[in-house]
Amino acid sequence: MPTYKGISSEAFRHPLDRQAEQALRNLPGFDFMARKFVDFFAERPQLVYLMGNTIQVGPRQYSTIYQIFRECVRDLDIYPEPTLFVEQNPSANSYALGQEHPYIVINTGILDLLNEDEIRAVLAHELGHIKCSHTILIQMAMWAMSAASVLGELTFGIGNFVSQGLIYAFYEWRRKAELSSDRAALLVLDDLNPIMSSMMKVSGGSIKYANECSLQEFIRQSESYQALDEDGLNQVYKFLLYNGAQGTMLSHPFPVERLHYLRQWAVSEEYQQIKKGNYQRSPASGAVDVTAENSQNEADSLRSQIEELQREINKIKKSE
Repeated sequence: MPTYKGISSEAFRHPLDRQAEQALRNLPGFDFMARKFVDFFAERPQLVYLMGNTIQVGPRQYSTIYQIFRECVRDLDIYPEPTLFVEQNPSANSYALGQEHPYIVINTGILDLLNEDEIRAVLAHELGHIKCSHTILIQMAMWAMSAASVLGELTFGIGNFVSQGLIYAFYEWRRKAELSSDRAALLVLDDLNPIMSSMMKVSGGSIKYANECSLQEFIRQSESYQALDEDGLNQVYKFLLYNGAQGTMLSHPFPVERLHYLRQWAVSEEYQQIKKGNYQRSPASGAVDVTAENSQNEADSLRSQIEELQREINKIKKSE
């Protein structure tokens, strides 16, 4: 499998990820929230929890998984090596967090459902978040949302500054960040099939009926999903579904949509050049920097989308 010595995250970062982050940073309230996050967020308690309630992967704990993990770390040229934990949880899920001490948690549901190539795809995806420095913004989003919805006035005034628009912007960025991490997985595996099959299995895979699931049918489902955009009303429905029309805002794009974006990139000249060794090298400026930057056009565009969403939600409420 290929190894990308010195590769910068900017070499493979999806432009929608970059654009959504820039728009997020330019929204009112982001600077204040970033300062409060730095002041009050503590990373160590979560690490203590994981050390006490999960299994830390290493040469003598899940040795096969550890070997796969170390190869992914090498291939994406990540240093120092993040910590990997396995949590007893039947949900097929995983996540990456941490700034000073980045770590990945992978559920037993993933290990039981996926084969080794697919597990490699999941680990490479989570390492992509770390490589792109997504983890600090993910933690900030989780902290801000909790502060705004649960603690309110008790959070040192944070509840007054986390606007609905800022919450929408965080979710929009989180969804776009997944596209960059999917690209990291493709770089490591250099094979679309395990990545796509992992997405299919996490979407609705079954160990018992695995022989009755078809990756080609899932690809066709992805193509059918994209074809829905020919109807403008369906585009509105998708927008509403992502942004809480059913009560919960979604932090990830639909798997069939992720598959579509990744298949496009797999045949792109950009991907081919990276495989040949022609890629941007570190040091890279990732999302770990929480200072604001200026890109008013993108911020205005996102604000316009948010206002459109609010109008559509109001229409639905009036029709009920």
